[in-house]
Amino acid sequence: MSDKINRVVLAYSGGLDTSVILKWLQQEYQCEVVTFTADLGQGEELGPVRGKAEMAGVKPEHIFIDDLREEFVRDFVFPMMRANAQYEGLYLLGTSIARPLIARRQIEIARQVNADAVSHGATGKGNDQVRFELGYYALNPDIKVIAPWREWDLTSRERLIEFAEAHQIPIARDKRGEAPFSTDANLLHTSSEGKVLEDPWEEVPDYVYSRTVNPEDAPDAPESITIDFERGDGVALNGEAMSPATLLTALNELGRKHGIGRLDLVENRFVGMKSRGMYETPGGTIYQLAHRGIEQITLDRGAAHLKDELMPRYAELIYNGFWFAPEREMLQAAIDHSQAKVTGTVRLKLYKGNVIVTGRRSPNSLYSEKVVTFEDDQGAYDQRDAAGFIKLNALRLRLLGRRDG
Repeated sequence: MSDKINRVVLAYSGGLDTSVILKWLQQEYQCEVVTFTADLGQGEELGPVRGKAEMAGVKPEHIFIDDLREEFVRDFVFPMMRANAQYEGLYLLGTSIARPLIARRQIEIARQVNADAVSHGATGKGNDQVRFELGYYALNPDIKVIAPWREWDLTSRERLIEFAEAHQIPIARDKRGEAPFSTDANLLHTSSEGKVLEDPWEEVPDYVYSRTVNPEDAPDAPESITIDFERGDGVALNGEAMSPATLLTALNELGRKHGIGRLDLVENRFVGMKSRGMYETPGGTIYQLAHRGIEQITLDRGAAHLKDELMPRYAELIYNGFWFAPEREMLQAAIDHSQAKVTGTVRLKLYKGNVIVTGRRSPNSLYSEKVVTFEDDQGAYDQRDAAGFIKLNALRLRLLGRRDG
């Protein structure tokens, strides 16, 4: 290789792809590999990852397995949820929001161990390569990035398995042959795509779902819950104070039980193609609807409507990988400012895939029963004022009508 790499930090899961990448980096670049595995609440046992890395020749002191669940929800998921962010009106950005945290930690480790480069297992067709690398370069403009899928000739699963077998890399039984679909999981969601999901006309097979029961099989009785918010962030479930990750974990279980948060989506990738994926975001779906519920009574109309105008741009920035860009930080500052009075309690009903807001209250509520009532408002609102309001707003329409009529 033209640029000598002495040490590289690899985002490592211990699966087939990153296990092959680890060996490939050692061979192709003749370099030392440092592995980093993030526990983002993906629900997998990460203990074996250390053994796999050691078996591949990674020094024990160069194997990093970090529990980032609280940091993930507190510093990434909750700030995103303050914006009610949804990409293309539907996707709650579960994969997208995890990438900047992984990238940041990789760069921190690279500095700690004096690594020359970082590496990831994202393919050249997907969005994740963009998200990882924009994060890397934002945090270390001079870092070298190695993206094996854009360099090697291992262009199929068969080739990966052949490479693994030739180098005594253990392969899980369910990875022999073509996998029916690929998945990515963290505390916010599970995504599935590829193979059985590639035809957008075919219904998602039930076995693809892993985080939620079929809504048709969910309990026949609804369940009511409350979520307390302070300054736009959830702080308690049913009156019990919880940390961010604990709260999302509890909501995930409620969503799983009631079949909440399934999404079958054909989306527009940043790299230009359309892709079909299935997303399960049980707790996030409940949380976002609750957050909107508390905003309904605490946000001024102008602030609420401006937030909804900014949201698509904000969501697109996260989807495309620009978490560390100044425009995302500018939008975040405005969004966070709007949340100063978003404090209170929302009551929700969970039932067979549905989340229904049934009540909201706040010490900062802008809702006035005295003003809005259809009964005697005792002078709180003079209905005669509406005549002038309407005439002023109708003036240009009347002028147009006289001219064009």
